[in-house]
This record gives sequence, C-alpha cells and structure tokens, in this order.
Amino acid sequence: MGTEIERKFLLADERWRQAVVRSERIAQGYLVGARALREGHARASVRVRRAGERAWLNIKSATLGIERAEFEYPVPLADAEAMLATLCDGVLEKIRHYVQVDGTLFEVDEFLGDNAGLVVAEVELPAVDAAFPRPAWLGREVSALARYYNVNLIAHPFARWSDAERAAADGAGTAGEQACC
Repeated sequence: MGTEIERKFLLADERWRQAVVRSERIAQGYLVGARALREGHARASVRVRRAGERAWLNIKSATLGIERAEFEYPVPLADAEAMLATLCDGVLEKIRHYVQVDGTLFEVDEFLGDNAGLVVAEVELPAVDAAFPRPAWLGREVSALARYYNVNLIAHPFARWSDAERAAADGAGTAGEQACC
C-alpha cells in the first residue's frame, strides 16, 4: 500500500520564487470527488491529472490530516484528456513550482481560474514526525483544513470563499469543515 505524508502551508511572502528550480502547468479533475466523499458514497477520491506530456490516475483515502493512503498509475495522455473533458465535474488548473530548500523539495501550487490568488506550499515527508526546513516564506500550516484540499477547490473554489475562509490569521477550520481529500 502506498502512503503519502504531506504537510501543506500558506505562504508568508514571495521570497520562495527566488528558489524555484522548475515549474509546470497541471490540470486535474476528479472521477470520484468531493460530493461523493461528503455524502459518504466513497472512501477515496479518484483523480486524473495531466502535466505536460504525462498523465496519471491517483487514488487517495478520504481522511483528513498529513498521512493518507495513496496510489498512482500512469495513463495514456489521450485517455487523461478524454476523462478530463467528459467524466469530471470540473478541472482545476495550477502552476506547480518546485522549490529546493536545504535538500528538501517544496511544491508550491499557484492556482488559476476560479482559484486564482490561492498559493500553497506542500512538502512530502518520509515520516509523520520528520524534520524539515522552515524557510521564512513558509506561513501557517493548513494540512488539517479540508477547504485547501484540491478535491474541494473544484466544488468550492477560492473565488467563492468567505472572508473568514480567506483569513490567513484564522488558526481553525470553519464550522462544519469535514475530512476529505
């Protein structure tokens, strides 16, 4: 079984841009998404993602937090394009920037479309308690806040967030925020 251990953060400022080693545009949609998870009809999200000439399916357990079961499988690009166009309720687009800090890779996602203005950094770790660098540009951790999960950004994009949801100083989730991936 595959396991993903990932922590997600808001950004304090733009200094991360100085350390970008490469960037790529990503489009992704969900074959099993937020609604099925929220209504209890699924125990995992199923995502199709395209980045450049590569595409893959991703299955991720519907649990909130930094450690989740995850499986990924490559698929032909034409199949991914067809799934994105016909089987997904929406497509989330972002530019992923790869940022190296003291030997640790951070993935900074700069969202587009209805999620424009939202920028988050993720770091994958080998263990839940693994140490990692904390550059000054790394802001508040949002790993436990479901609204920041990509699956939820399609159904409830950043452009429709309330002021309370957008408040970077808000240290807790909004009322009713539920687990899902």
